[in-house]
Amino acid sequence: MPANPTASSVSRRSLLRALGGATAAGTLAGCGVPAAYIAPDERSAGDRSATDKKLTFANWPLYIDTDDDSTSRRPSLAAFEKRTGIDVRYTEEINDNDEFFGKISPSLMNRQETGRDLIVISDWMCARFVRLGWVQEMDRARQPNVTRYLDPLLRSPHFDPGRKHTVPWQSGITGIAYNKRKVGREIKQVSDLWADDLKGKVTLLSGLDEAFALLLQGDGVDIRAWTADDFHRMCDKVEKMVDSHHIRRFTGNDYIKDLSSGDVLACQAYSGDVIQLQADDPDIAFVVPEEGAELWAESLMVPNLARHKRNAEKLIDYYYEPEVAAELAAWVNYVCPVPAARDVLASSKDEERAALAEDPLIFPDDSMRERLAIARDITSKERPELARRWNALAGL
Repeated sequence: MPANPTASSVSRRSLLRALGGATAAGTLAGCGVPAAYIAPDERSAGDRSATDKKLTFANWPLYIDTDDDSTSRRPSLAAFEKRTGIDVRYTEEINDNDEFFGKISPSLMNRQETGRDLIVISDWMCARFVRLGWVQEMDRARQPNVTRYLDPLLRSPHFDPGRKHTVPWQSGITGIAYNKRKVGREIKQVSDLWADDLKGKVTLLSGLDEAFALLLQGDGVDIRAWTADDFHRMCDKVEKMVDSHHIRRFTGNDYIKDLSSGDVLACQAYSGDVIQLQADDPDIAFVVPEEGAELWAESLMVPNLARHKRNAEKLIDYYYEPEVAAELAAWVNYVCPVPAARDVLASSKDEERAALAEDPLIFPDDSMRERLAIARDITSKERPELARRWNALAGL
């Protein structure tokens, strides 16, 4: 099994900043630029898939399996090419959601091809693309594996009911990480972060879209239907913790370093990070609080005017075969959106691979699944106000 790339790959999530979405992206998504919206009958182009056996796939760095001896070789992708005869031009060009939005939005807004047939971005950004009409509805008749195997928890997010325009590539959980030995007790609830003996030893994530849902859950809010009043009430509490210096700081992915060094004892964290941290320090624990935690995804979409839509749909469905999903999950160590891949890994003769099937941070158990929810996304109308409030707290 390749070396675990989680710390490098997950850093992309910590680069996200809601303020960027409140400026260029948020403005485009709002009512002020109605011309940005593309009607359904203007989204497709002549599909060349039948005669032009290729597609262009834009993804994040370190987000697909690679060969031990050659990182430029991607075994699962090579197997797809051999099986289908479709040549895949795979690019690792996405380093930040807002940056990528800025790169391709001029083409999409002006009804031009982007040069990409398939892209992967975080669901909160996918929500903007779907609202703007910048991505095409997929033909599920051509995707039987997606229909059969997609995790029920991920099937119908608020921004894309029924996942007509998006399919999760990988998923994850935003919860709490802490050092069991140094804290000396279990952390079970979000409110446990505010214990007096943790003053100055707690960090929160700085990105609005990454942080807000878990904190709302700590207040007993159903994040599938939260309100602006819920948000501001939560911010009032966080503000008190900032003013009293209980919260050490707001972080990106650098909370990993703080937690490892002991400068921080408990923090908001991503499940994918903690898998690697636990390999180095078994005292690091990840908690899905009793009140619940946010389940998120980074999803595949076919942008408007893509010339190889059917080829892209075929590739998506290929990665939903349980055997292929298992290969990907074993390499990236995110929450796998294909629960059936668990049985594939469990049957492996390799003990290390088989053990992954029992890792709840890759395949959440029933108890954990009951406490996971996908947050209602922040609408373009809400975003400027909420981003201003949150960024003032986080010092952005």
